[in-house]
Amino acid sequence: MKRVVIAMSGGVDSSVAAALLVEAGYDVIGMMLRLWSEPGTSDSNRCCSPDAMALARRVAGQLGIPFYAVDAQAAFHDTVVEDFMRGYISGLTPNPCLICNRQIRWGYLLDHALSLGADGLATGHYARLATTSDGSIQLKKAIDLHKDQSYVLHALKQEQLRKTIFPLGDYTKVEVRAFAHALNIPSASRSDSQDLCFLAGDNYRDFLLRISPSADKPGPIQSIDGHILGEHRGLAFYTIGQRKGLGLSSPYPLYVFRKDIQTNTLIVGGEQDLGRQEMSVAEINWIDGSGPDYPFRANVKTRYTAAEQRAMVAPLENGEVTVKFDNQIRDITPGQAAVMYDEDLCLGGGIIQPFQDEAF
Repeated sequence: MKRVVIAMSGGVDSSVAAALLVEAGYDVIGMMLRLWSEPGTSDSNRCCSPDAMALARRVAGQLGIPFYAVDAQAAFHDTVVEDFMRGYISGLTPNPCLICNRQIRWGYLLDHALSLGADGLATGHYARLATTSDGSIQLKKAIDLHKDQSYVLHALKQEQLRKTIFPLGDYTKVEVRAFAHALNIPSASRSDSQDLCFLAGDNYRDFLLRISPSADKPGPIQSIDGHILGEHRGLAFYTIGQRKGLGLSSPYPLYVFRKDIQTNTLIVGGEQDLGRQEMSVAEINWIDGSGPDYPFRANVKTRYTAAEQRAMVAPLENGEVTVKFDNQIRDITPGQAAVMYDEDLCLGGGIIQPFQDEAF
């Protein structure tokens, strides 16, 4: 690649990624997406607030690269936000970053970059790419395992990865901040944001109530053995493994075990009830384009912040896989991604499906 678009956010990671590309001799174009914000909270999206936009523009000026803001509000709302709301209302717990990466960054933004004559797209994600002897692209964990983001990148396909650069994959976060300070990058000390960008620090439950009032549908809270214990405010407001906010009185802690959409019932149990050893995963994307057609051992991650767990992965004829863990795993949540690894190599992943004892 000679000309590359760097997705800028105003944060330290994308700023340093841009600087590294310039230093490596690329023809770099800075680009920032203007994403959807909830009506009445204009410019509150954390990925493209006025302050973030000003920081990104300032960094681009300092590096001597052109900078453009691209309006992606409609595309972001119609894909990421709508999918988020549909997921919660249907009883799932979606991860909006997954669909944003697949359809907005490596869809809408990549297409825009290519239309400008760029050869590809770079981002400040912590991940690495490698090319095999047969020319296929591998997705690998970053050197800094504490910052590795391969989990949220597992849905990218070969044609997208061929047009991608991750400049930060071989650096630790400490090194990135030091580099930023050395170059006097204005975002050098800016803290990382962990919240969903379009919530702007808001509680997702309050957001759902404002945007989709139908989520407010009270129903019974039931114990695993069938006793009615109380009333919930709407299944969309609860996640698997949740303990706080149930409004129940019990001699021992109770956790959300599952959600029955058909009867609008929230099922709760004790900590000992949370463990599961097997799950089904659909919408699989294999990084190499095909994936194995035989059972294999892998490390499997069920949430971005979860530890990897050893498991046997068995591909099925319908394209899904069954994952059987060596040990019982807590808080396996339908709607989240399950991503499979062979040491530092990301094999691919998909979406955890509702369990057979759950009526979704």
